[in-house]
Amino acid sequence: MTSESTAPSARIAFIHGGDSSEATAGSSAQQARIAVVIPSYKVTRHIMEVLARIGPEVSAIYVVDDCCPDQSGALVERECKDPRVKVLRNPVNLGVGGAVMTGYRAAAADGCDCIVKIDGDGQMSPELLPRFVAPILSGTADYTKGNRFYHIEDVVSMPRVRLFGNAVLSFMNKMSSGYWRVFDPTNGYTAISAPLAASLPYEKISNRYFFESDMLFRVGLMQAVVEDIPMRAVYGDEQSNLKISRILPQFLKGHLRNLMKRIGYEYFLRDFSVASIELVLGLALTLFALLFGTTEWWKSVMSHTPASSGTVMLAALPLILGVQFLLSFLSYDIRARGQSVISKRLPKNPEVR
Repeated sequence: MTSESTAPSARIAFIHGGDSSEATAGSSAQQARIAVVIPSYKVTRHIMEVLARIGPEVSAIYVVDDCCPDQSGALVERECKDPRVKVLRNPVNLGVGGAVMTGYRAAAADGCDCIVKIDGDGQMSPELLPRFVAPILSGTADYTKGNRFYHIEDVVSMPRVRLFGNAVLSFMNKMSSGYWRVFDPTNGYTAISAPLAASLPYEKISNRYFFESDMLFRVGLMQAVVEDIPMRAVYGDEQSNLKISRILPQFLKGHLRNLMKRIGYEYFLRDFSVASIELVLGLALTLFALLFGTTEWWKSVMSHTPASSGTVMLAALPLILGVQFLLSFLSYDIRARGQSVISKRLPKNPEVR
């Protein structure tokens, strides 16, 4: 199987934002090469159906056998006759992130313009692909991802535990990535421009379940424009390898690490602005107020003597000012994320930096 020039090239009309526009890569006169990457691990029951549903707008399909014990790569090679399909193999299991990045490298090296990641378990509808690539090919986004919480009917029907868990994960991701308007961070239905994919520091991105969240952090450091794509959740008889009790500590640790890195990179290493001063003053004043106020309160309790008004003001005023500085910083941070696409400014050849 091959994804060479015999595969069809795509030039398609997309409906995006209510307008019909012909999406192309680079310029309107060029044809866009769209690639699909499918990480394959224990998906033999669904992978062939997923491949059959991928439309003609796609030029190349990369099935990445992530050392699958069910030999899903061999199954695809044996039964799939689609000339667009190419099977890649990881010699060891790298996790979903490692499999996707293997596909990213291959698609970027083959000259594709846009790369879509779809799971092989049938949860993601390949028919939605045009929605994901349209903002990238029209030049309004660098990276798109699905949002299963857009439709209120789906939200109210979800278990409360699932809603709460996703709300917590989304808030942590907003803080660590800086994309405050992006929701459903663990959604794996994504599309990325090839130049952005080629510029990613693959060796630094998490290979396993933290991959989607880490990707948002990495593209955020590059000031890429990210857009949510509304989609409906689809659940069938697939089996999830995700164990919440096992991965939750990893997510907490990963988000805290990324938050500290992002603040250091964006507000002190790459730039220093009024927001940087607000952050420093806000943290310093709030910390002083909490320590001083707690100490004086404890002294007052132990001595049975009410604190003086001056002592109360000395604790309260820094706290009020500190919180105000932190809110101002937060307001700046929400507005600061990149507003213009960077893909056209990045080299398409991953060897060119």
